[in-house]
Amino acid sequence: MEMPMLSYRHGYHAGNYADVLKHSMLIQVLKAMQKKDKPYVYIDTHAGAGAYSLTDEFAQKTGEYLEGVAKLWDHANLPTALANYVETVQHFNAEFDGELTVYPGSPAIVDVELRPQDRMVLHELHGTDHELLADYFVEDRQVKVIKGDGLQGLIAAVPPLERRGVILIDPSYEMKTDYQDVAQAIIKAHKRFATGTFLLWYPVVKRDQTEAMLTLLKNSGIKKQLRIEQGISADSDEFGMTAAGLWVINPPWQMDVLAKEALDYLAPLLGHADGHTTVKWEVGE
Repeated sequence: MEMPMLSYRHGYHAGNYADVLKHSMLIQVLKAMQKKDKPYVYIDTHAGAGAYSLTDEFAQKTGEYLEGVAKLWDHANLPTALANYVETVQHFNAEFDGELTVYPGSPAIVDVELRPQDRMVLHELHGTDHELLADYFVEDRQVKVIKGDGLQGLIAAVPPLERRGVILIDPSYEMKTDYQDVAQAIIKAHKRFATGTFLLWYPVVKRDQTEAMLTLLKNSGIKKQLRIEQGISADSDEFGMTAAGLWVINPPWQMDVLAKEALDYLAPLLGHADGHTTVKWEVGE
């Protein structure tokens, strides 16, 4: 498989602790979907560019990947979710003699898992990233790359013909309104496609802002909502992102168990004494 062109746009954060959580759990959801032969669709609302260089000046400047994927790189006997995750990232670094040189974005990770009967719908609004993404998948009939607002695109993409689907919502949260917009879009999409597995990635920069969004989802009447969160330090309004999580609607069976194993392993490795991990059913069946 050819490497995608490398984007420098998200190079600051690629492979950080939030990516470790997000991508290790995404892979487990895909593996659960593959247990049935029936096709599924993967929908990504903010797909990014494909893969990211870890040797460019941006990644080197922040070194965030050194506190994320790099910490797991040489570990043996990892819990299932983390072992599968490291194996996937290693696949993308095979041509670099196994040196941690590039980091795959979500679409590249899903591409490795896609079976002939499955398909992907990727949304990306940013011009350069959209171009890189479109180039990467230019000859791939299973993949549709759309330049546009991913939240609007999500509503248009559901319910899928397959009636089985994984939806990743991973916005930048640059605008305060993103928090409300995201929750409303998910509630709307769930009304149209109640059996889909929705994965919402969220940062904790200001705890109140994040919880307001998650409370909208909690109070929406939607069943089966699982919180998976890792805090690397105590909540603070002054030090940027102190925690990141996935809010999963309709998680596959045993995802809570796999998540707890992964977070228990990651906590002493990536967190500080005042960090935390949470795996909690916020809404049951």
